Parts: sequence; structure tokens; C-alpha cells
Amino acid sequence: MDADVIVVGAGLAGLAATAELADAGKKVLLLDQEPEASLGGQAFWSFGGLLFVDSPEQRRLKIKDSRDLAWQDWLGSAGFDRLDDEDKWARQWAEAYVDFAAGEKRQWLYDQGVRFFPVVGWAERGGYNADGHGNSVPRFHITWGTGPGLVAPFERRVREAVAKGLVEFRFRHRVDELTVTGGVVDGVSGKVLEPSSVARGVASSRTEVGDFALSAQAVIVTSGGIGGNHDLVRAQWPARMGKPPEHMISGVPAHVDGRMLGITEAAGGRYVNRDRMWHYVEGIRNWDPIWPMHGIRILPGPSSLWFDATGQRLPVPLFPGFDTLGTLEHIMTTGYDYTWFVLNKSIIGKEFALSGQEQNPDLTGKSILRVLNRAVTAVQKPVKDFMDKGADFIVRDNLADLVRGMNEVAGSDLLDVADLERQIVARDREMENKFTKDLQVTALRGARNYLGDKLIRVASPHRILDPKAGPLIAVKLNILTRKSLGGLQTDLDARVLRADGTPLPGVYAAGEVSGFGGGGIHGYRSLEGTFVGGCLFTGRTAGRAAAEAVS
Repeated sequence: MDADVIVVGAGLAGLAATAELADAGKKVLLLDQEPEASLGGQAFWSFGGLLFVDSPEQRRLKIKDSRDLAWQDWLGSAGFDRLDDEDKWARQWAEAYVDFAAGEKRQWLYDQGVRFFPVVGWAERGGYNADGHGNSVPRFHITWGTGPGLVAPFERRVREAVAKGLVEFRFRHRVDELTVTGGVVDGVSGKVLEPSSVARGVASSRTEVGDFALSAQAVIVTSGGIGGNHDLVRAQWPARMGKPPEHMISGVPAHVDGRMLGITEAAGGRYVNRDRMWHYVEGIRNWDPIWPMHGIRILPGPSSLWFDATGQRLPVPLFPGFDTLGTLEHIMTTGYDYTWFVLNKSIIGKEFALSGQEQNPDLTGKSILRVLNRAVTAVQKPVKDFMDKGADFIVRDNLADLVRGMNEVAGSDLLDVADLERQIVARDREMENKFTKDLQVTALRGARNYLGDKLIRVASPHRILDPKAGPLIAVKLNILTRKSLGGLQTDLDARVLRADGTPLPGVYAAGEVSGFGGGGIHGYRSLEGTFVGGCLFTGRTAGRAAAEAVS
């Protein structure tokens, strides 16, 4: 045997699993097809958002949360409807995760040095009944240091294990097969890729320079999802969402290719819920791209008016930040794969945040001074850079010029200035009273009842066309690929299951490749803050279970 356990994939789930294995004294080979510069995977690029339930941060902001309320929200969002089959284990993982988020999750991370921004965000607000989709209360906790701050303690633990001789990195090792002997997975084989010095996230060479075959008592697959493979996204696009988009941009690097899903399936593992996926609808093309088709997601407040490609407001409750997949499903009925935000400088300055650690240098750099500077800066520099340089941004002093610029960017004449003006003026008239029948206005006023939103996330209600709040801004929004919600079906010990429901001996899975647990812990929809958290939970579980199983 070359090791006790082989871990395939050096992202956050792989690091968490490896750290647990090393803590148990097991010898581990950690493989990844990318160079060492990409250690930490997608999580490094993330905002580092984590869902906690009844946290100290929530209580300080007078947010009353509970395990039961969180579980109600999870079930309302997930919509599990395959309980005798593909959702059997996913629902059990979901309940275990909610217990984790309401229990030891925060303290476990805190003990490793992870800290959290004091203002809790309110992502995926839903907008339906109390038992429907969405978070009933703010639960989105931003890691102080964002994605790099979350990766750091697990990378540190693994590097300490490397120094002790318990862990060995094998970068540029692309796994092509799980080897099976007598029905038991006992290793991996594949190709060694040529050395690469590309920066983190940049597409690396696929030139092969050798072969490898490695054996171990167990293999843990932590290779991520399919978001960088647009052909696979389209092939698995759910029929309920209509025709797949012709144009998408990528929220993940090109190496997030989904290869290990098929490879594990070929070895006997079961891949379930492949028609469930999570893609964002507020994607903008990065003016300074790192990977191919690099897109950034806008994390919007609730004030921007949202129009489809033909210039019609999206229906209730598809407001910014309320229901990601509900909005995606609606967009795909319009015959177009893009939409528009229309807003002004006052709104963009208060309400636009950009997802990703590199777009939040104050939080990533743990600079209290720079965070405080947000309150006195009209528009944050990363957002201002997109206003000045982004291909999807139009900034004009009047509506006629704005609509002309929108049509130029779209390469069409779909937008009519008179019709757009009619809708905006109708909304603006609702600002003259504290009463309104426009539910988006009700929603933004309600959002300001939460201190965190009032302070840093929701602009004071005002007329979009108020010259004092200008200039006017339009943003063309693209569909941004991001997460697989389905994956390899696993039991509560993270063991990969076969089609007959029995464990495939010798193989475990964690992170996105396992649907963040059980082959689809989120069901149809996510509550946000549960992706990197799901990688940690499943990685920890897989590492501990494999350590217990191997001699």
C-alpha cells in the first residue's frame, strides 16, 4: 500500500478530510490535477459565507433564530420529493447539517482561529409563505478574511501533517480511474501532467508526461462539481427550466469539470439528482478575468428594478436577493438568457456587493479601517471599477441615453424608452406615501427594519429617477454557472453507495461531488452559506469515518 487513504481533490473538503485523517495518525496521499498554487480550490475564491443558527452575532443584532425555524426553512427550500430513492440520504444529511449549524459548527471553527464579521447578511429571502423557500431571518455569516481566511486553518493543519510525514501532496496528478479488486476500491490510476507555474485559478496545461497507479485501503473523492464544464451543465440541464442557456459565464475555474463523478460512477458508485443545480442570475463579466469566461456575482440589495430582456419587470416575488432559482426558471421562459438591473448611484453605492474574496479587499485583508471606510465612500472601488470598465455596465445622466446604451450592449432594439419610463415612474410614485401596493417597495422598507440591512445593505427608499440620486445605471445580468446540487449518493458515514443502496467498499465522497452530502443535501434550492460549510461538514465526516475504518 502507498498510503492508508488517498484523497482526490485538494479543495476545502479535501483539506478538511486530510486534516482529520492526519489527526488520527493515518498516512495520506492528497492528489490534485492542478498545481500547488490552487490549493484550497473554489473555497479560496469564495466570500466565505457560512450559515449559523442562533449565533452570538445574530443575538447581538436581536435576531431570534432556532434550530426548528432553520429546519422549517430548509425543508421549505429543499422540496425533497424523492424520499424513497435519490433523496433518502440527502434529507438525513440535511437534518444532520442543520443540527451542526445550530450546534458545534461555529465553536469548532472558532477554536481553529476563524472569526466572523459582526453584521449578519440576509441571503435568499424567499418571498413566499412561512413554510416556503428562503431564510426567515438573516443567517449569512461572512468569514473575517473571506475564503482565504476559511481555508487557512485547514491548510495549516495539513501542512503541519506534511512536516510530520503523515501527508504527501501529489499535485498535477489527474485521476482517470478508481481501481477495483474483488469489488473493493483499492486505489487510483491516471496521468501525471506536466509541471505548471500558472497563477491560482488560471487554466493549466493538460499535457501528459507520465502514468501513475497508487494503492490505499480507502479513497475519498473530494473533486468538486461541474460548473466549469458548460457542456455538462447543458447536458444535465433540468427539463423544468426549459431550454439550456446559449450563453453562460463561469463562476468557477475551468478545472471544475465534473470528471470524477463519471469516474466514480464507472467504478460502481451512484450519481443522483444530477438535474439539480445552482446557478446565479446576477452574473457580470469580469473586466479583469482570471479563468475562461470569468464571471462575478452581484450580491444585490432589494432596491434595483429588475427587467427581463424585453423591458418588463420580473413578477412578484422575484426581487433582487429573494429567490435565485425561481428567477432563473422565469428567465428561461422569456426566450432570452439575460436580464437587466436599473438603478442609480445612490443604490449602487449602498446595495451592491460583489461575491468573491478578490472583490472584497477590506474583508479579505482583515482591515477594520477599510471596512469602516465603506460607510463614507460613495461607491466602493471594486464596484466603481466595474462601473468604469465592465462590459455589462451602462452609466448615463438620463433615461433615454441609458436605454440607448442598453440596446447597444445587448445588440438589439428590444427596449423601448417610453415603456421603461412608464414602469419606473409608476414605481417612483409609490415613494410619495408610506403606503404602497408595490410589493418590492414593501420588501425594501421591511428590510430596513433589520439594523444590519439599514446600516450597510439597503438604501433609503427614494425615486429611481431623482436627479439628486443619479446618474442612472443599468447592468446587463448573465447566467453564472456555480454549483452542482446533486452528486454521489453517500450514507451518513460519507461512504459512496451503489445502485442497490449498499456501500461501495473502500470509497468515500465529500464536498460538492457528493451533493454536499447524501447526493443532494439542498434538494432543489439552497439557503446560501451552506456550500463551503457543506464542504467542511462532509470533509470532516469522511475523514473521521475513513480513519475509523482503515487499520
